[in-house]
Amino acid sequence: MNIDSINNGIVIDHIEAGKSMEIYKYLGLENLDCSVAIIKNVKSKKSEKKDIIKIDNDMDINMDILGYIDTNITVNIIKDGKIIKKAHMELPEKLVNIVKCENPRCITTEQQDVDQIFELKDRKNKIYRCKYCEAQAKKNNSII
Repeated sequence: MNIDSINNGIVIDHIEAGKSMEIYKYLGLENLDCSVAIIKNVKSKKSEKKDIIKIDNDMDINMDILGYIDTNITVNIIKDGKIIKKAHMELPEKLVNIVKCENPRCITTEQQDVDQIFELKDRKNKIYRCKYCEAQAKKNNSII
């Protein structure tokens, strides 16, 4: 299988196999007016399989979403066919308007103009808590 190389754009690499569609949705890539390639179950040296997303356009990527989903992801910025920047993801200290608090008594549920803010409380176990009510974000929490 051949996937064309990108001259100017972004390559999101080392995505855990099967998670590329989730990332596609969370980054709103369906709204782009350019080529986007999703390559699933690619053989990998680090893990058995991985996914890759290639975006044939320069755009701002929300690194916090990527770091929250998977810290193994790398983002390569391509200019004139060459990688000019490579970013490795880390767990963000704070998630702002990324995860929605599911506590029905939280102020963010009652007042729509309040930012959804979750703070990293336990890096080892990847635990985030709502700034306002201390509810824990779970991996199945809605990403806004």
